[in-house]
Amino acid sequence: MQKALCIFGMVVAVLILLIFGLDLITDYPFHGSLKWTMDLPMVICALLIGYLGWSTLREQD
Repeated sequence: MQKALCIFGMVVAVLILLIFGLDLITDYPFHGSLKWTMDLPMVICALLIGYLGWSTLREQD
């Protein structure tokens, strides 16, 4: 069960990274003037969540 939760967390992190990274680069899914103040922290948090999920998954083996 723990492995499934780690993989699910990494999948969610990749989806968040794709959505907000795409918005940061192309301004497609969301439009607005607060582009850098919302997108950049979300991309950083998605990378952090992905790393934490990956390192926890490696520790379980």
